[in-house]
Amino acid sequence: MNATSICQAGEARNPAEMERVIEILLVEDNQGDIRLCQEALKRSEIPTNLSVARDGVEALTFLNRKDRYADAPRPDMILLDLNLPKKDGREVLAEIKTSDNLKSIPVIILTTSRARDDIIMSYNLHANSYITKSINFKQFIKVLRSVEDFWLETATLPPRRNGKEAM
Repeated sequence: MNATSICQAGEARNPAEMERVIEILLVEDNQGDIRLCQEALKRSEIPTNLSVARDGVEALTFLNRKDRYADAPRPDMILLDLNLPKKDGREVLAEIKTSDNLKSIPVIILTTSRARDDIIMSYNLHANSYITKSINFKQFIKVLRSVEDFWLETATLPPRRNGKEAM
């Protein structure tokens, strides 16, 4: 699967009142974690489209809508692993948060690292939250549901205009 593969999840409760479909970019190289995220979002009542980038270079190409990603959807939220091939998640986070076009997108760090330095660096780079992945399947699903509950139901995401950030 690559970043152009989109997994539709959830459905609008009332077709007459189409809810905003939440665009999520998952930046993750572990196929098992990708499947878990897809499964958790399929069970969601909130309509989502999940795009997946498997490394940091692909994530930035997707976010900047370059090359084969010229028509990629602008994500409403990014789930970012720190330990990625080609370009580290910390570097990706730094580029996102220094870009005028991308910095308003919430970035949730979703990683196995519990290292104090990773946590501090992520927040210093303006991550919106830092969540440590569980190796336990049920706990991992619970964590993803808590992300969904807060970021998709409680928090208000930045508005979109024609797929671009509202100014």
